[in-house]
Amino acid sequence: QVQLVESGGGLVQAGGSLRLSCAASGNIFRINAMGWYRQAPGKQRELVARVTSGGSTNYAGSVKGRFTISRDNAKNTAYLQMNSLKFEDTAVYYCHAAATPNVAGYMSYDYWGQGTQVTVSS
Repeated sequence: QVQLVESGGGLVQAGGSLRLSCAASGNIFRINAMGWYRQAPGKQRELVARVTSGGSTNYAGSVKGRFTISRDNAKNTAYLQMNSLKFEDTAVYYCHAAATPNVAGYMSYDYWGQGTQVTVSS
């Protein structure tokens, strides 16, 4: 089993910055990709940013240029640097990992953190 624990959420003023961390632990053989999703009240969960083990990144258009995702493969940890935060960034942010938990396995599974609240005051 792979567990994801997020940290770094909180309250910040518009224009400010936060850095989210997601630490993966458990029986990890390989993490193929890690990413952040968010869900605001009354809205669908959406992809914010994702990074593969090879370093390829993908961002939602609404955060491109403001957020940066990074990953420390040795520590099985992903980070989301959030700059120039806007009120509309307010949401619960969920860490996600696509991981292979068994050295003998051939499948990649999806794992989710419990979420961390990010609130941006306008």
